[in-house]
Amino acid sequence: MTSTEQEPAAGAGATAEELLALYERMAVIRRTERAAQDLFLAGLVKGTTHLAAGQEAVAVGTAAALRDDDYVFATYRGHHHVIARGASPASCLAELMSRATGLCGAKGGSMHLTKADAGMLGSYAIVGAHLPMAAGAAWSAMLRGSGQVAVAFFGDGATNIGAFHEALNLAAVWRLPVVFVCENNLYMEYTPISAVTAVSRPAADRAASYGLPPVVVDGNDVVAVRDTMRDAVDRARRGDGPSLVEALTYRHFGHSRTDPATYRPPDEVQAWLARDPLVVARERLAGLGAPAAVTADADARVERLVADAVAEAKAAPPPDPAAALTDVWADGSATWRT
Repeated sequence: MTSTEQEPAAGAGATAEELLALYERMAVIRRTERAAQDLFLAGLVKGTTHLAAGQEAVAVGTAAALRDDDYVFATYRGHHHVIARGASPASCLAELMSRATGLCGAKGGSMHLTKADAGMLGSYAIVGAHLPMAAGAAWSAMLRGSGQVAVAFFGDGATNIGAFHEALNLAAVWRLPVVFVCENNLYMEYTPISAVTAVSRPAADRAASYGLPPVVVDGNDVVAVRDTMRDAVDRARRGDGPSLVEALTYRHFGHSRTDPATYRPPDEVQAWLARDPLVVARERLAGLGAPAAVTADADARVERLVADAVAEAKAAPPPDPAAALTDVWADGSATWRT
């Protein structure tokens, strides 16, 4: 771990084989999102969609540090998190296209992707609302003695929401096995986070208020994220309480598909594009002696996978209207609640 007075943590050790697997998962996410963008522009994705291109290393690095039965909570910008936890591109694209084979049966759409059987307990559109939920899931794990850890991802803007502070305080007081991960992409929707926040690191600089160590990591380095999250998850699992991790990253697109992001300085954008997580991983692979053909083969596999996923999602049928009230209430009480 590293404090805010130091440089963000960099990745230490990963074999070429390990890194290639991480790279390929990030590439799957990137290409799936590119497909989602194309489908949106073709009018096949209903509603809006919030792309996470550029932030893949945070999701993939974290997933590599978790057990299969751990819990994950994400925001409306959650495509990368659900795929990192094992959702297929086909099921995600089908959900965005409101098809019966979608991850949530066409009930969730882009902003509410969920895969409960993989511990991915939802994507939430209300900013900060899922942070207390993650604390609750961690409390449940602690009471049951299951050894599970909950991870909640959120944007830098959520650090100015009351639920952020309430969840951190409760988690620290009860020493809950939860890790809060801020994906600091510098902008809260259209506003620079620096313009509305009193500290330079919106998450890490507030950690001390809750007795937590300030942790900052290079969110575009998948190995650095994996290593940092392993430390935080291990800390939580052994009963030493929560962590607050600030991952420095950058989204390649605007806030949503209707946002051209012209408020961002061109030189800033170019500097961050040069630190693209896929570029960083490719350079690290080359440094480990992996020939360029290795990543080229991985890219070709990813291209075929996502092309097949697009075709499968397009061919899927629309949902049966009779299924509208199924899987809505966990206790089966939809009839009397409505």
